[in-house]
Amino acid sequence: MAKPSSPKPAPGLENSKSAALQAARAKALREAENKTNSSTRRVPAVGPGIASDGSKVASKEQETQKSTLERLSEKKKDLWLAEWWWVLGAFAWFLFIHATGLFFFTKGFLLTRLVLEEHSSCAVPPIAPMMPFKGAGTIEAGCWHPKTFDKAVVIIIDALRYDFTIPYKNETEAQAFHNALPVLYETAISQPQNAFLLPFIADPPTTTLQRLKGLTTGTLPTFIDMGSNFAGEAIEEDNLVMILRDEGKKIVHLGDDTWTALFPGYFEEELSRAYPSLDVHDLHTLDNGVLEHIMPLLQEKEKKEQWDVMFAHFLGVDHAGHRYGPNHRAMTAKLQQMDLMIRDVIKALDDDTLLVIMGDHGMDSKGDHGGESDDEVQAALWMYSKKSTFGRTDPTFSTPPATAKVRPVQQIDLVPTLSLLLGIPIPFNNLGKPIEEAFAGKKGTAWNNLAAVGSMTAAGIKRYQAAYFAARNINESTIGGPPNELWATAERTLSTKGKDKMYKDAYVAFSAYQEETLRVCRYLWARFDVPSMILGIGILAASIVSLMLYASANADDGDAVEDPGLDRAEQQMELEVFSKGIDPTDAETTSRAMVRTALVGTALGVATGPVLRIVVGGGSYLSFGLAPGAMVGLAAVLGQEMKRRTTLHNPLPTTFWGWLAVIFTISQSIGFASNSYTIWEDSILLFFLATFGLATAISSLRLERLSDRTLGVYHSFCFVILGWVASFSKLCREEQMPFCRSTYYASTNSSTSAPWQLSIPFILAAAFPSIIKSYYTGSRSYEGFAPVWIGWAFRGGLLLSAIFWTLNAADDAEMFPSLPSGLLKSIRVPIAQTILAIALGAGTTAFVYAPPCVAVSTTPAGSNASQNTATPARATVTILGYANTHGTRYLLLVLNLLLALLLVQKPMGFGALSLMTWQCLSLLEILDLNALTSSPIGPIILSLLGSLHFFKTGHQATLSSIQWESAFIPLHTILYPYSPILVALNTYGAQILAAVFLPLVVLWKQKPKKKGMLGSLIAAMAWHVGYYATISLATTMWAGHLRRHLMLYRIFCPKFMSAAMVLVIVDVIGVLVVLVGTRWNFMSVGDVFGWA
Repeated sequence: MAKPSSPKPAPGLENSKSAALQAARAKALREAENKTNSSTRRVPAVGPGIASDGSKVASKEQETQKSTLERLSEKKKDLWLAEWWWVLGAFAWFLFIHATGLFFFTKGFLLTRLVLEEHSSCAVPPIAPMMPFKGAGTIEAGCWHPKTFDKAVVIIIDALRYDFTIPYKNETEAQAFHNALPVLYETAISQPQNAFLLPFIADPPTTTLQRLKGLTTGTLPTFIDMGSNFAGEAIEEDNLVMILRDEGKKIVHLGDDTWTALFPGYFEEELSRAYPSLDVHDLHTLDNGVLEHIMPLLQEKEKKEQWDVMFAHFLGVDHAGHRYGPNHRAMTAKLQQMDLMIRDVIKALDDDTLLVIMGDHGMDSKGDHGGESDDEVQAALWMYSKKSTFGRTDPTFSTPPATAKVRPVQQIDLVPTLSLLLGIPIPFNNLGKPIEEAFAGKKGTAWNNLAAVGSMTAAGIKRYQAAYFAARNINESTIGGPPNELWATAERTLSTKGKDKMYKDAYVAFSAYQEETLRVCRYLWARFDVPSMILGIGILAASIVSLMLYASANADDGDAVEDPGLDRAEQQMELEVFSKGIDPTDAETTSRAMVRTALVGTALGVATGPVLRIVVGGGSYLSFGLAPGAMVGLAAVLGQEMKRRTTLHNPLPTTFWGWLAVIFTISQSIGFASNSYTIWEDSILLFFLATFGLATAISSLRLERLSDRTLGVYHSFCFVILGWVASFSKLCREEQMPFCRSTYYASTNSSTSAPWQLSIPFILAAAFPSIIKSYYTGSRSYEGFAPVWIGWAFRGGLLLSAIFWTLNAADDAEMFPSLPSGLLKSIRVPIAQTILAIALGAGTTAFVYAPPCVAVSTTPAGSNASQNTATPARATVTILGYANTHGTRYLLLVLNLLLALLLVQKPMGFGALSLMTWQCLSLLEILDLNALTSSPIGPIILSLLGSLHFFKTGHQATLSSIQWESAFIPLHTILYPYSPILVALNTYGAQILAAVFLPLVVLWKQKPKKKGMLGSLIAAMAWHVGYYATISLATTMWAGHLRRHLMLYRIFCPKFMSAAMVLVIVDVIGVLVVLVGTRWNFMSVGDVFGWA
């Protein structure tokens, strides 16, 4: 008898039909055997077309049965996809609710200052000048005070910290920024009547755009403005530049293009030159451009007559700080370049031109800024004139202060000082006071002049205060107190005898009035809208309850019995019912009912908004649409969920792991009420994760099988040890000093990686794919597309990333000075673009079309048969990877995103995210071994991992830790919206990775046709998002409660903003990546194995 030919086993799945082809080959083999042996035996059937040994029975009914099975599978697919859309709608609605809650809290907490429309006029001073002068009220003589200069050159050296300008005598301990810019101090000492140098204190947030607003308007910034540092809007309120233009002055701008965004159309186009400002890796292009044009404007007679005021903004010092930190030779070079530039400008000045050199803010020890630490707010101010104009009221003041704590001036004080020196009106909104040295006279005794400028400035502030109170409907009499009393005191002093004493006392009184009024204004602008804050907190709290009810309604109770026989019987019953024309209609989740209720409630709420607005008597249409929409929608959902439950259930956890998840979440939320807890959050997160690892190790010892116990303990210890290793990567915040040592960069004062850190990406490129492979081989799933993608594409992407960061370090360190400038950047940018193309372009396409990571092998009949077996042996079909079909395929999507995230992290962050991925894979094994896949502990631990590795990737809940240079990794210049997205991927990469890992808690080690996985995914997502929503709720509550705390804007407010951003980002990733990726995963597996 001829043996049937045996098809060769498939080495892998080359396309999505490979599994089907292998099954077809196996079927052909069986049918050939049946035909051969039909004369001697019959295979008993246990169902339509199914033999007792699992083979197909050749019969006339087979084709009809197959057709019915296929139609049932298609029907199940349609039902699943329809249900998926409702799930997508549910989480999109929760995104809307969270954004609404955060909007209302932020609206009440981060108030924006009311901008008045009033403008100062040259002919209308706030009071009559104390000392009448010829030509008063004209721009030629001076509007409100006799002008001192006709022209001005204002040079901003971005991030010029005060201690950069002060000599440092101990050469052995001197840092790179010491003694590199001596000209300012030298001239202030040698020519005290021509120059003075003072600390120049910025108001936080210390970002360039907000500082320029304060430097030109004389007003205080609001904290919410910091988010607009990528792109600013034109300043519409009264400001110095606007007044100069309105009074006919010709203005030139050179340098930072932020000025053109704030003051569009103000500058002489033929003479002005603006350059892109956000590429912190470029230290020279902008500065060289300014140097190229500034000297001709000062020296060439024809050009000199075409401008009255020049603003030149250099960025090299700031960029050197961001790129290298202040203690680097690049900083020395930039400061020396600025020193030479200033000396050249001094030589080119005439007697009627004022020169101002200043920093808009400072920088911290790493070269970053944005917060309110001393180093960030302490800038420098230097004024110079070739004619003897300046003086000191105290001879000891001739020497510039040794530190920024001595005799500082506020940055807003520059506005009235420049205005009065140039003879133009002081901007209407100004709150600053004249700088004493500029008006004290050569001998320092011009008290009449000081009293005149002090009274004029104070009167302008009084006028502004009255207008602001009227616009805000604030009764001025309720404020009263010191400002009014100080104003009355100042007026009385002008009538006392003895002119010198009278003027001196009047000047002191008017200065005191300005300082007290400034304090009052700070208080007024911190008047929080408490009802709006409470509304936001209430919406967030209700959303958490709704999320937990939604999770509870869809969670797997874990009581399902896995029995192949029962599964086959259930499938047979479904088939018989379907063959009678009855379609399966049971919804797998409660999403449809919840979304319908939510949408109806939200729509009704929005519809009532205009009516409520009329009843209340006005307000924002947006607010009166969002508030009732969110509240009515939440009420409808909560009502429906309560109605669904016929009996009240105990809401508390019933298992140890449930309690552990609750304890981790609640204790962390409570802890944010403490500033020390917030400061040391990373250490506490590490303790929580180590506690979980220890608990799972103990739990694994109770498993029945020795192999399971061994694996459980191994992965538990692996999870803990990897966390400890990751904790070595640390970026300390100022408040942690001296108990913390930064290791993320080469040193505490650096923003570059150490040489040894560059080896991390290369080591991981060699080893990490093999580590990932080991988690595939455990379930025999390293089949199909996995070897190609993990072994080649993913490894190649890691190697390219390692090369990218090596080239970046070589460029930073100028290892190859002979190479043309910009060559290394022109090489590494295409490399970065290639990596992103592999990860997000080719990777996404491959994930969509890739088959499951399985392979089908066929063993021919007789190869394993015993000679004593009476029944002839049959062919055996083995599907490798069957037991982890969903998980191993979805993991490919995680690796795609991981490759993109690793690119935008510096070498230490590269290592931290890789360790996090390893921890997550061990977590999946722990959850599977201990039967915790349906417990909330898995999603909560993923959240804690994301939160921990946020710190391990070089971030803190502070503005200064934002790694802005990541916006340029694959780009040559700023490009919207990609640059902000890159910064977000860098900053919140750990939380994004944790969110994308989330479905694997449900999918890992699951067979293709397991039922209820969509409901389990809903529960896992709801628990995961619920953790971040709880943290966001806690930080909003504590920020609101501690709104008068000294550390509000240094600790509590940044933490609230960071938590809010994380919640929104995780919501967005859940909708756009997690759910969409899960859809494609289920479709691929279902098309091959059928739908459950």
